[in-house]
Parts: sequence; C-alpha cells; structure tokens
Amino acid sequence: MQETELLELYKESVEKDPFRPDKWQKEVLDYDGNITIRAGRQVGKSVIVAKKSAKLAITHSGSITLMIAAAQRQSSLIFEKTLLELNKVHSLMLERAGGYKENPKMSIKQNSEHKRAFEMKYGLFEELPTKTEIRLKNGSRIYSLPAGKTGVYIKGFTIDFLIADEAAFIPEMVWLAVTPMIAVSRKERLLGWIILLSTPFGKGGFFYNSFYDDEFKQFHISAESCTRISREFLKKEKNRLSKLEYAQEYLGEFVDEFNQLFKTDLIKKRMTFIRWDFKENYDKTKKYYLGADIARFGEDENAFVIAELSESNKIKIVYVETSEKKTLVETAGRIIKLYETFQFAKIFIDDAGVGAGVYDILREKLNRKVVGLNNSSKSLEDGRNTRILKEDLYTNAIVIMEKEPPEIEIISDLKLLKSLKSMTFEYTADKNLKIYGPDSHLSEAFVRVCWCIKNKGLNIYFY
Repeated sequence: MQETELLELYKESVEKDPFRPDKWQKEVLDYDGNITIRAGRQVGKSVIVAKKSAKLAITHSGSITLMIAAAQRQSSLIFEKTLLELNKVHSLMLERAGGYKENPKMSIKQNSEHKRAFEMKYGLFEELPTKTEIRLKNGSRIYSLPAGKTGVYIKGFTIDFLIADEAAFIPEMVWLAVTPMIAVSRKERLLGWIILLSTPFGKGGFFYNSFYDDEFKQFHISAESCTRISREFLKKEKNRLSKLEYAQEYLGEFVDEFNQLFKTDLIKKRMTFIRWDFKENYDKTKKYYLGADIARFGEDENAFVIAELSESNKIKIVYVETSEKKTLVETAGRIIKLYETFQFAKIFIDDAGVGAGVYDILREKLNRKVVGLNNSSKSLEDGRNTRILKEDLYTNAIVIMEKEPPEIEIISDLKLLKSLKSMTFEYTADKNLKIYGPDSHLSEAFVRVCWCIKNKGLNIYFY
C-alpha cells in the first residue's frame, strides 16, 4: 500500500472515531515537538497520547517510538491503547481488501490460519504485535519497555519519539540514559521529540524542570475542568484527601507541603546512583551500618536501610529493603543474616514497643553491635544520661543532606523517596516538635542509619 493511501485511511479512521477531544487534547494531537503534560487523574492524558503515538507511527514512516515508565505495567498502558488505535486503521485496510471470507469446507484451525495470512498480507502490521513491540509495514516501530532504576536495559536504541508515562516517578538517572537516544533523529530527521505525561510528584527533577524549559510545550489540566468527571466524585475525593494530596492528584499541582521535612528536590538531588552490588562494591576498608524500623506482625512494614561510611565520614546509602507479615523471630533472623553478610559496625534499632522483642533477640546474639535509639525517650541535659530523641535523629539526617559539598549519597529508590517525602512536622500547643508521616517506616530506618556519623564521638547508652 502506498504511503498516501495509508494516510487517507488514517484520516478516515479519525473521522469515524466517536471520540471528540477536548481543546487541550486537540492541541496535543496537532503539536509537533516536545510536549509535557501534568494533569489530575482520569482527565484523558493517556488516551490522547496513545492517539498521538499512533498518528506519529503512521505519518512518519520508518520512525521508532519508545514508550517507557518506571515499571512495565505502567509503560504497557499507553502501548495497549496505541495498539487499539492502530487496529482501527488495520480494520479499514482489511475492509478495503474485501475482508476475509470463511471457507465452510475448511476446519476452524485452517480458517484461522488463512485469516491470519490474509491479515498479514492486506493489513497494517508487518508482524503480529507482541506485548512490547509493534511493527508496521511502513517501517515504523513502537516499543514498550520499563525504565527501571537505571535505564540500562533500554540503552542502545536510536529513536525518533520518546514517550514517558508517569514521568515524575521515573528515577533521575534514567534520563541520563534515554535522552541521548533522540540526538541523531533530532539532527538528521528534525524529529527527536519527547512526550512526558504524569500526575506531579513534588518539586524537582526532570519532569518538574520540563515545565520551565522553553523547548517543551506545557499543558496543565485539572480534573475539575474535565466534564467527564462528576462533581460528586471530586467532592468525595476532596473530603477524603488532604488539601495537598487533592491538589497533587486531581488538580495536577506541583506541591511540597510547607511543613514537609525533607524537600523533594533535596531528596532527588542526593539520590545520585542507581545500583550497588555487594560482590562488586563491598569495601572491607569501610564500615557498614544498619538502620531498622520494626513493624507489628501483619501490620505495616519492617524497614531496613544500610549505609557505607568512609574514613572521611561520607555516608553512602547502598541498600533499602522492606518486608511484611513477619514474626519478631523472623525479623531478627533477617537482621542477623544481613549482619553475617555486611559485618555491621553497629545496628541501630528502636528498642521500645514492638521493637523491644527484636532488640532483645539481637542483643543476645550480637551483644554491643546493637544500639537502641528510642524515639519516645526524653533528652536530658546532663550529658552522661543523654538519650537520642526522634527530633535529634531527623535533624541530624537533614543537616547531613543539606551540607555542601555533599556528605551523603543515596541510592535511587522510589519507596525511600516516597517515604522521606511523606514526613511532615508541626509544633504542638506546648511548643514541642512533632514529626510524623503516613509512610514513615523507611524514613525511620534511614534517620537511624544516618546516626552512624555520630557513633564515634558520642557515648551512646545501651538500654
């Protein structure tokens, strides 16, 4: 089929489509160049980007499109919607060829094989689409891959179009791997376009910065402006969520709570690497520490964070782990297993409440390697009896993170980022500082392990 015929069929499929785009969706569909879309949930951003990706593959013969997200499931969403759009053109092509007529003299299997051969001869696809790849007869290719933490598995592509779904959640290191892929196309074909779409996730990072980059056309769409979402539903969500959660999830706003303890931009700035392998990177000349937060059985998560401390007192957070529905004995066993691997200089753990049981087991097995940092303790001022407050732990971690030049590097881990971002503070009526968050477990483990920098100079009591 000639390229002009294919374009005519594409236009015909658009005319027959009952979908009527909103004004902003029409702009996205028609715009040539880099696009970034921040929007509330369910406003139609993935639908219109799928339609656009189908259009690009048909109108730019021989083009290569790469769709990415932090996880394969997410990157598959737009890919599947794109395939549905392409199938509309595919069906018109088969219809123009007369359609397949079943032969009553052949078996179901034979008819199925002949139908497939008919579709491959007269349809749009060069090969049968898979869950991660679409090949069209005009030479265009569409791939769907997870970005992961590093982008290492998608290196090597030379692409014309990069589409990133939930772009705010893709680790910053990935962008270093994927953005060079468009360089050749941008110079030789005047393409190399990037399309980003996401609900926001705090301030800072590649997606956030795209809204202050003149090379991108920016779209900001609130769920409240979408006629397909009922006012009643939004009213219920507004009552259910905090103001900031609603602003982020449905209004598409970049928000950091004014009382957010760890600013999103600072967290992302300190997450400087994406991989640490014990066999390759463990260094016997350095000291390793574990911070642990213990959950009740069947509730929440156990959280473990491991830090590497250099002779110059620079901290590197190298390992993050969570586990659910573990008994205290199982949790203690896991910590002992980690100790056998890393040979920790110290293990920092909450020794009060539910953590007391694990603490007692570890003290029996590992003795003075185990340090109790009890969040509920009261600070005294006579030096000898000083105990470490929750405020002390968090203040220490913030000071370390804010120092320039940096004194801490953190592995790029989305769960840890979300946990740190969730922590807030306020002052109570009696002027005491209260630190809390809905996703605090990894943060608790993180601030404990950051105490390793204090370990040499403080006389910490074991209690």
